[in-house]
Amino acid sequence: MITRKLRQRWQHWINRRVPRGDSQTFSQKNIFILPTGAGVVFGVLLLIMLITGINYQNSLIYLLTFILGALFVGAMHQTHRNLSGLTLALIQPGEGEAGDDVPFRFRVTAGKDSGLAIALSVVDSKLEGVHVPAGQARDVILPIPSAHRGYLRPDKVRIETRFPFGLLKAWSWLRPSSAGIAYPRPLVAPEVISQVDDGSEARSSAPVAGQDNADLRPWREGDLSQRVMWKRFARSGQMVVADWEGEQGSPHWLDFNAFPGADTELRLSYLAWLVADRQQKGAKFGLNLPGELIEPDTGPLHADRCLRALAVWGEKPPREQDALPFGTRKSVDGATAGGSI
Repeated sequence: MITRKLRQRWQHWINRRVPRGDSQTFSQKNIFILPTGAGVVFGVLLLIMLITGINYQNSLIYLLTFILGALFVGAMHQTHRNLSGLTLALIQPGEGEAGDDVPFRFRVTAGKDSGLAIALSVVDSKLEGVHVPAGQARDVILPIPSAHRGYLRPDKVRIETRFPFGLLKAWSWLRPSSAGIAYPRPLVAPEVISQVDDGSEARSSAPVAGQDNADLRPWREGDLSQRVMWKRFARSGQMVVADWEGEQGSPHWLDFNAFPGADTELRLSYLAWLVADRQQKGAKFGLNLPGELIEPDTGPLHADRCLRALAVWGEKPPREQDALPFGTRKSVDGATAGGSI
């Protein structure tokens, strides 16, 4: 309990000094500096040398101790100057598939002093060796890990330097307000029947036709288990799937409701694969999601629009109180209509 309260107080203090925004200029107010492990050992050795010099009244030991002490103080000022006046800005939130590293583009702009040996990092990802001459800017790309589809916003991006001697480390944070996008990871979709016609109107959830109108074909990976002819499998051991010839919607539509028995995330992954497949073939297609309809079109811009719709469907943009470092995802199974999930 005490540890949690202390952590909350520390986080609140940090948030006041480093407000959320896509750009942050670092100064004495928000730069933190402490000795590294090597710096602590160096300080202990200086203390031992000083005690030895006092004990033996040896001028050479005094001289060496004071020289090394001055070196430590000079390193502290130089390490702090590496970040002082520096500006870190998020200029392009990334987009990518869920589970992969999503590239975020940052711009590091130096003030009157050069930024040397700068490192940017988030949890499980780090970019080192960034050097920015005084008065110049440099664009860098930091991969941000994503766990789930949805909005992706790192809670804090750490900027750090240990130049020149690694005895001290100065650091601060950028707390971005803009979010990237993590698309659903594509999965090969089974052959399904769209419930949307060319009039852009969703049909009622009528049951499919009986098996008398079905074509039988061998089972393929990705086929839904509901379409497998289990009685035939029990008799002959052959895995066959029924493709019904009942009412079919327009082939130009990719329909969320066309995957009975699949959960929400699996449906979105199927649709992401279908979008990429239709784009590769240059085919015209539209996207039907509960509460959102994208008219049929072609081209990479249309495909990107559909993928973004799939990525953020059912999600809310992250806000200050509910930001997640690895994207957002919530259960929306109960929100879909027709009870077809």
